[in-house]
Amino acid sequence: MDVALTFNVKPENNTFSQSLSSHLKASRMNSNKISVDTFAEWDTWETINAVKSALEVYHNVTLIEADLFAFEKLRDSNVDIVFNIAEGFLEVSREAQIPAILDMLNIPYSGSDPLTLSICLDKARTKEILSYNKIATPKFIITNSLDELNYINLKFPMMVKPNAEGSSKGIFTSSFVRDEEELKKEVSRIYNEYNQSVLVEEFLSGREFTVALIGNGSDVEVLPIVEINYKEFPEDFIPIYSYEAKWILDTKENPLDIYSCPAKISKSLEEKIKSICLKTFKVLNCRDWSRIDVRLDSKGEPNIIEVNPLPGILPDPNDNSCFPKAARTAGYTYEQMLNKVLYHAAKRNGLV
Repeated sequence: MDVALTFNVKPENNTFSQSLSSHLKASRMNSNKISVDTFAEWDTWETINAVKSALEVYHNVTLIEADLFAFEKLRDSNVDIVFNIAEGFLEVSREAQIPAILDMLNIPYSGSDPLTLSICLDKARTKEILSYNKIATPKFIITNSLDELNYINLKFPMMVKPNAEGSSKGIFTSSFVRDEEELKKEVSRIYNEYNQSVLVEEFLSGREFTVALIGNGSDVEVLPIVEINYKEFPEDFIPIYSYEAKWILDTKENPLDIYSCPAKISKSLEEKIKSICLKTFKVLNCRDWSRIDVRLDSKGEPNIIEVNPLPGILPDPNDNSCFPKAARTAGYTYEQMLNKVLYHAAKRNGLV
């Protein structure tokens, strides 16, 4: 097949914002600050080229950057299907930008539709849907001001997060709060730095896992479960996979030895985790692939923390990238993993 690969590439220097269109800068950049983690969700050329090479094993692949010219390039591309890894830019709907364009152009693509991508990036909306469907998730509130914290009915410690970010953006060691003073300080920080609603949820102290899924309907495959073992963290680090842990402490040169795959858990717990992830995948109408983060509560029951319908897929085994790690444990190479995702997308669209 003729395949277009849509992507966003991380800026390689501090002058990147100067290359944004004048319209984008004038209309939006004043209210969206460039911070240390602004482009954390975007991919490096190493990852983009690795994905391209993997798909080229069986297909003709064209690169299309998800910039302001993407619509014209996609409209004129004449491809059979798009393999989408573009995270987009600005606002809670950013991950839906390319899929919405593709829907408009009637071009098949991999991954979830614009509605699912927007909902899953909005942590509060995701948790509301999960709660309605009786899928366990930590108790939470969504807040836009410090005054609203006066009515909070949650137990400390708590986690404080930007409501609409991925790749651990906005989640630092300070996001773990133990009292009202820390809570107010952290809510203020996030609101001021990210200009969006703040999610506050009860912290679950149990074991943490992440689960990769590939497929659709009855063909969804749950890959081996990955456990994050925080006992290997430095003593002064809070047991959360924060931005510092993910992008500063855990590097390719000095990777943290904190992952176990397959997770060393009982068969009954494994079945519980797989069951809640499958139900979550289906309730949120995820398609083709997703990675779902899970944490155990005080009773040892799995709770959904986050849903990632555009999972990270770093190609180097020395990088701690959980989706490829789970796939390798299942016996798939990087190339096989990505082509399996594309196969399910093509099958869903009647192309195979």
